[in-house]
Parts: sequence; C-alpha cells; structure tokens
Amino acid sequence: MRKLAPVLTALMAAMIAVVVVTGRPEQADARPDANPGARDTIVHLFEWPWASIASECTTVLGPKGFGGVQVSPPQEHVVLPGAGYPWWQDYQPVSYQLVTRRGDRAAFANMVSTCHAAGVKIYVDAVLNHMAGGASTGTGTAGSSYSHYAYPAVPFGTNDFHHCGRNGNDDIANWGDRWEIQNCELVDLSDLKTEASYVRGKLVAYLNDLISLGVDGFRVDAAKHVPVADLQAIYGQLNGTPYIFQETIEGGAGEPSPTEYTGIGDVTEFRYGDVVGNAFRDGNLATLQNLPSQMLLSSGDAVAFIDNHDTQRNDRAKLTYKNGGTYALAEAFMLAYPYGTPSVMSSFTFSNPEAGPPATANGTTTAVNCSSGWACEHRWRTTANLVAFHNAAAGTGLTNWWSNGGNQIAFGRGSNAYAVFNRGGALNRTFTTSLPAGTYCDVANGDFTNGTCTGTAYTVNAAGQFTATVPAGGLLALHVNARTTGGTTPPPTGCTSVAVTFAANATTAWGENVFLLGNRAELSNWNAGAGVALSSTAYPVWRGTVNLPANTTVEYKYVKKNGSAVTWESGSNRTLNTGTACALTVNDSWRS
Repeated sequence: MRKLAPVLTALMAAMIAVVVVTGRPEQADARPDANPGARDTIVHLFEWPWASIASECTTVLGPKGFGGVQVSPPQEHVVLPGAGYPWWQDYQPVSYQLVTRRGDRAAFANMVSTCHAAGVKIYVDAVLNHMAGGASTGTGTAGSSYSHYAYPAVPFGTNDFHHCGRNGNDDIANWGDRWEIQNCELVDLSDLKTEASYVRGKLVAYLNDLISLGVDGFRVDAAKHVPVADLQAIYGQLNGTPYIFQETIEGGAGEPSPTEYTGIGDVTEFRYGDVVGNAFRDGNLATLQNLPSQMLLSSGDAVAFIDNHDTQRNDRAKLTYKNGGTYALAEAFMLAYPYGTPSVMSSFTFSNPEAGPPATANGTTTAVNCSSGWACEHRWRTTANLVAFHNAAAGTGLTNWWSNGGNQIAFGRGSNAYAVFNRGGALNRTFTTSLPAGTYCDVANGDFTNGTCTGTAYTVNAAGQFTATVPAGGLLALHVNARTTGGTTPPPTGCTSVAVTFAANATTAWGENVFLLGNRAELSNWNAGAGVALSSTAYPVWRGTVNLPANTTVEYKYVKKNGSAVTWESGSNRTLNTGTACALTVNDSWRS
C-alpha cells in the first residue's frame, strides 16, 4: 500500500497552520476557488514555440477575445532523434529547467509578458506524475544527463519513484485496479512518489517558479494517475490562486473517476467530444438540446473540447481538423452553447500519429506558419469570431431552442446572442429570438469591423424575429456586440479584460516575498493566506500581471510574507480603475 503518513502530516499541518498578521487585517475566511474569468476560452497551441505564441497573442488571440493559451510542457525533456523527435518526447521530463525545443527561459518569460499585455493568460501543461521512460537515452534539451530512476539536475533518485513490482516491468497491467493506476508506471514512465514531501517540494518549486514568471494556471497531465490527496497537498503550496484544470480520462469500474477531482480544480470532460462530435458527424443535432444531462461533470467543473492532442492520435476523437467544415461547425457549437470552459484545439498537421511538429534537422521546432505544416484551426472564422459570440453571451442560459427534430437547430443565449446550425439541406425560415431590435452582422460568415459588416447583416424586428437562409453545412451567428444599429458596441480597440501589471518598489529581508491582495477573486478577496505572488527578477521592484475586468474600480494593497508571518503595507487601501485599454502598468512604492 502507499504510505499515508506524509499525506496525513501535510493535511494536519494545513489544519493547524496559524497565519500571523500585522497591520491592516483585511482578509477572507477561506481561499477562493480559482476560475478562468469572464474571458475564458482556452486555445491549445500544441507544440507551438514560445516566440510564435507571443506573436499570436498580439495579432490574433487578444483582438479576437481568447482568454488563455494552453502551452506545451516547458520543462527540460528528453531528445529522441532515433524516433524522429516525436511529439511525446516533451512529456518526458529530465529536469525543471525551462529549456525545450520550443525556446528557453527568456523566450518563455517574454511570451508570458507579451500575452499578458494582449489580455491573454498562459496555462502550462504540467507533467507531475512521472519523469522519463526507461527506453529514453542521451541528454535532455538543457544538456542534463539522466537515467530511468536518476535525474541529477533535480535531483531525483531511485527512492523518489514507485516500484510497484507487480508486472515485471512495473507497468500498469490491470486498469480495473486503482492501486496499480496510481502506483505503477504509465507506459514505462518512471512514476514519481507524490506522497513524499521531498518530491512534492520539487514539484511545488517548479510550479511556483512558473507562477513567478506570470503563469496563470496549469493543465495537469495524467491527473488520475496521482491520488487526489497528493495533488491537493501540492496545489495548497502554490503561490496565488492559479486556475487548475486536470486531465482525467473517464474509465471503467475500479478506475479513479473524474468526479473525484472536481473539489480541487476543473476537470477535462471527455464525454463532450464524444457526444457533440457524434452529433455533428452523423447529423443528429436535435439530441444536443439537453447536453448537460449527457455529461459526467457539471458545467462549472468541466473543460469542454471536441478533440485534444491525444484523441486526435488515438482514434477517440469523432472529429478533427481533417474533417474540415463539419469539425468547424462542432467547434463553433462548443463556443455558442452554454456548457463548461471551452478549449479550442490548434494542431500541426500529421499523417503519422507519432510525428512531432515542423522542425529543423536537429529537432528544434520551427516558427509557426499557418500555411505550411500547422493547421491553425483557431484562426478559422467560425472559431475565431465565435469567441466574441461566447464572450457576449457569458452568464446567459439557453433560450429559444428550435430544431427540425434532426439535423437543423437554432438557439439563443438570453437576449445577447443567437445561432443557427445546419447539417441538412438549405434552411429558410423566420427565427424567433430574444435579441433586441437592430441590425446584426453574421459573424460566422463575415467580420464586424469598425461598426460595419464585411458579410451579411440581418435585421431583427421589435418582436425579436429575423428571416434568413442558412445553406447546407452552414452556420449563422449574431450577437449584441456586433450590431450596426439598435445599440452601442464596444470600441474595436477596447478590451473586456485588462492585463494589469503591478510593479511595487519594495526592499525585503532574506526570506521575505511580496504579494498583492485586493477586493476581487483575482486578488484573493483579501485572503492573507493566498494572494498574487510578485516576481523579484527586477528587484527591488516586484512585478506581477493580473487580468481584471475592464472599466472596473479595484481596491488593493501589497503585503510581505516570510513563512507564516504576513506584514501589510501601511495606509488606506489603494484604488485603481482598470479602464478599457488591453494592458495597464501601475508603479507603486511600498508604504512603511
């Protein structure tokens, strides 16, 4: 059995910990649950280099309203030229140095700050379950040596791993046995002893290092192979309140259920791609009206996706970029229908499922060129423009559902948006909506630019009705922020959220760190046990970036922490109005 003592010790320590506070004690009773915020659409730029992601944030993702980017694992990984530099080498850590085939630490830090300036968050694909496989040889991307159970650059040694001893090669053999799933090796990958305080400390240090560079959250790879108690102990030691979503594939009897992990973060809902993908592939769209009832997870706990980098390659995905227009409709539906946090896939093209991304002869990933080797699905108009639809509809429910009983559906999102999906023949009808009267751009087939439509516009009358023809395999999408008459729209250069960089000049004693607290969930609701950890890389200036709603007045203060001791700066709460620019920098000095 797995030893429980370290887990119980950690839990008991958390229960009896005392926070010593001096100064102004404005704090909440409990640490708030992190969430992705109002602009929540995630795009997985799979295997993209850091410099290409930085450029994409500025030119596409920020302007289109994407909330965050899931980036591939940034830690040092194995290099496998004999296998053709496959995509999965990045999921075999060698150390926690930030050196990969996609760029080094400086390039990673620049990507984070550039994306923040565009109002886009960064979520790291975090590999916490394992290190490299026994068949992997050579040195890592930073030049570190390693073997199956020895990683001197961390350091990890043989006693830091599980050796389940059941199956000869220590691999999981019985997928109905929870103990094997969480103690034996996943396809020969050395399984970390995550119940050990030493191992946890190394994982926490890695994640906190990323947080110090401004990383906003983590997608935890292979989460069901790590017990909930172990992950909870790790998450509890992270600085700030990063958004966490966990890869937990639903399995059969005896396997850990995704529902077990919802108390410590959001969870990937694998049923979503199955159900929605089948419906669009086979034309039975009417079955999607009560979609949440077909899911395992509640909407507030789920990250939804049509496909991801694994399901594209293991034949589970019902639709991928290779299905063209049908896939585009399914992606658009995910952004239009109210369920979960949507995660959009952006792939590199492949015929061999083992293949890595476009690369130079030595395996270094080349800059992204969407016309050569990269699918860039997130740039398709039916995806990119539906992100603004999704943002306009945030917080609204499903209204005005209509279907022909089969392959044609339409629905509204309160009084904010309305969409039509057609997997049948040409559809011509008068649709009844809850939209206010006005003239709307069809953003699925044209752009809304400087108050005008590049495509077709539709007039909604005082009864909320409009008439349209939607071709076979077509889509129509209207929302209140893309109107030419009948209402005001945000200026084209405005942002619904603002990346606010807080820079505080604060001298500190050895062991002290500076945190930011405030009156919003993004600022931990005055909870002195949490807060936004600021980076000391420009000491004595401590910096950190937080995405906050536009045109909102925020109260905040800086605190210094040294272990359990918390010292608040003097004076009244600071105030800030975020305005409507996409980025803002605030320069402050510590008040003694």
